[in-house]
Amino acid sequence: MNDLVRQHTALGDSDLEWLHLLVSEWQLLSDLSFADLVLWVPTLDGTRYVSVAQMRPNTGPTSYQDDMVGHLVPRGRRPLLDAALDEGRIVREGDPEWREEVPVRVESIPVRREGRVLGVIARNTNLLTVRTPSRLELTYLQSASDLAQMIAAGSFPFPGQQVDMDASPRVGDGLLRLDADGIVQYASPNALSAYHRLGLAADLVGHHLGTATAELAPSRGPVDEALAKVASGWAPREFEIEGGDGVIQLRAIPLKPKGPRIGSLVLLRDVTELRRRERELITKDATIREIHHRVKNNLQTVAALLRLQARRIDSATGREALEEAVRRVGSIAIVHETLSQNLDERVEFDEIADRVLAMVAEISPGKVTGRRTGRFGILDAEVATPLSMVLTEVLQNALEHGFQEGDTGTVEVSAVRGGTSKGGRLLITVQDDGVGLPEGFDPHRSGNLGLQIVRTLVEGEMGGTFDMVRAPERGTQVVLDIPVRGDK
Repeated sequence: MNDLVRQHTALGDSDLEWLHLLVSEWQLLSDLSFADLVLWVPTLDGTRYVSVAQMRPNTGPTSYQDDMVGHLVPRGRRPLLDAALDEGRIVREGDPEWREEVPVRVESIPVRREGRVLGVIARNTNLLTVRTPSRLELTYLQSASDLAQMIAAGSFPFPGQQVDMDASPRVGDGLLRLDADGIVQYASPNALSAYHRLGLAADLVGHHLGTATAELAPSRGPVDEALAKVASGWAPREFEIEGGDGVIQLRAIPLKPKGPRIGSLVLLRDVTELRRRERELITKDATIREIHHRVKNNLQTVAALLRLQARRIDSATGREALEEAVRRVGSIAIVHETLSQNLDERVEFDEIADRVLAMVAEISPGKVTGRRTGRFGILDAEVATPLSMVLTEVLQNALEHGFQEGDTGTVEVSAVRGGTSKGGRLLITVQDDGVGLPEGFDPHRSGNLGLQIVRTLVEGEMGGTFDMVRAPERGTQVVLDIPVRGDK
């Protein structure tokens, strides 16, 4: 809609925002009218109309099989559009049109904002299935007429009341029609069922909705007065109440077709199961986070025990092996600590990489500094856990074998993400400026435990590739290429 309005019309940003607000609400008008809606806006030169939005009803058959958005029609071809735009009134004159052997009643509703008519809504009703209307349908049509008059007067939609139609109740979910005093004049079957689930034993018609709703809510006192006022439909509001065995979501829409409020529409939806599932998910998420937290604590306990054991061993080789195990356990604990703070099984790996780099740097035999460039981004837990161990092993190997006591140098970790939304690659390079690899060294055949762990995790568990070569100038370069999810 933005492109069409800016390309073909003279409307400004504030007018466009008003049209967006209208379009976010007009599913309500379409469903109440049992009609298709098409929004037409006059072009910059005033000789044509351009259709910028379209809505089909959920409550009846469509009268447009094709998409109308982007169509241009000259003035004069559709007289009802001209009359609504020029006279600023709802136009219903004329006989039904025939479209592919289907009779269609056409009405035009001017869209007014601050005294100016911005465009016209063409309301098209398929008359092929017309029959004697029920009480529900008559209530729908009367409510649609009131909303149409409010659009023509510029009092609907309500400024500052952007509605999420995916989350808000819809017409078919349940509808109540109130008079100006908040007395229920009509209640749809779905609306009655929702209130019965809250614990209402009687009928709603003839009762004050605010009072009845407040009596069903579990709280008492001043909250009841506020709830009673909101449920009476005096202002546009959305709220939820929980009582009995149910939870219902309500949306109040004041009706002011001629200025003063004549009543209200209240749309409502039974969201009991939805809220129950949300609570289950919250409980599940909390349980998963607690598990990660306990795993992290247990790993830290294991690391502490290994560290104590290392201090009691006289053998330098044995002590060094236990200290390596401590660092391996610590790298896994870092991942679980991060997962314990997240709502899903995904982690921002840059922080983990920095902590692993700092942890391994503590064993540096000289004054070796570490740094990271690029971004690892967000990784799944099944990638983050083995990758943290791989990074620990590679860094530990670089510091232990690339530098000697008193040496100065640098170890740099770089990460580059690439790919699409369906899949991508993570290219990691660890480079040091140490002594480099000995002659004839083959990283793929080395019996070093650390390199065996790296090969197993990268090639076996993560499905990536691993290589270790001499750096272009000095030192050693390790390259890891790992498949990851494409989002960063």
